[in-house]
Amino acid sequence: MKTPVLFSLLLLVFFSCKDTNQKTSEAQLEKTTTPENTIEAIETSIAITPISHATMVLQWNENVIYVDPVGGAEAFEGQPSPDVILVTDIHGDHFNEETLEAVITEKTVIIVPKAVMEKMNPSLQSQTSILNNGTSTELKMMLGVKFHAVPMYNLREEALKFHPQGRGNGYVIDDGNKRVYISGDTEDIPEMRSLENIDIAFVCMNLPYTMTVQSAASAVVAFKPKKVYPYHYRGAEGMSDVGVFRDLIKKSSVSNQIEVVQLDWYPEQ
Repeated sequence: MKTPVLFSLLLLVFFSCKDTNQKTSEAQLEKTTTPENTIEAIETSIAITPISHATMVLQWNENVIYVDPVGGAEAFEGQPSPDVILVTDIHGDHFNEETLEAVITEKTVIIVPKAVMEKMNPSLQSQTSILNNGTSTELKMMLGVKFHAVPMYNLREEALKFHPQGRGNGYVIDDGNKRVYISGDTEDIPEMRSLENIDIAFVCMNLPYTMTVQSAASAVVAFKPKKVYPYHYRGAEGMSDVGVFRDLIKKSSVSNQIEVVQLDWYPEQ
C-alpha cells in the first residue's frame, strides 16, 4: 500500500509546484508574443513589481529601474540593484534620501527634477542628473533608451499648493519598441491628454493631492494607452475607488483599445 500512496503524494507536489510557478503575485511580465510582433517580443520585455503607493521596480530587458524609491532598504529586499532611479517630486512619498543611499550602487544613475536635486546631500548629487520638463536624456548603460521628463501639476485652484507647474516630473521611457508613461502627482493636464503611442501607463488618482478617478479616466480615454495601471490611489480619506475608474474605461468609446490592469500597491492594507 505504501507505493500508491507515495506516488499520489509525488503527483500532488508536482502539480502544486507547477501551479505556483504559473502565478505572478505582484510582478507582471509585459511581453508581446503574437507572431507579427516577434521582433518586439524579443527586444522588449518589462517586468513590473509594485512596492507601495508610488514606488515600483521595472526590469526593462537587462536593466533595472526604480521609480520613487521610499521605504528603506527593507522595501527592496530580494530586488536586483537599480541601474537607474527616477524621482518625480520632493514629497516624502516620492523622495527619501535614506532609501536612495541604501539602494544605490556606484553605477546607479539618479534622474530628478531640479527641485529634488536642491534637497539632496552632496554624495547623492554626484550620481544625479537633472532632467526638467520638456527635456530628454539617454544613458550609457541603457543605450537606445530615452528618458523624457514631462509635466506633472495640479489644475484645481484648491490643489495648486500641492504640485505647482514646472517643479516635478512625470516620465516617458522609450526604447523604440515600448513607451512607458509614469504620471507622478498630476491632474488630467493637457500634456497628459496629448501623449501618443503609450504602451503602458501608470496613472495616479487620489484626493486632495492629485485627481479624481473620473478625471483620471477621462485623461486615459483621451490618450489611449494600450494598458493602464492605476497606482498612487491612497488619499487623505483612504483609497480611491479604482473599480469606478475601471468601469468608466469599460463604458468609454475606446474600451476595446485600453486594458486596465490592477496590481497590489498596498500590500500592508
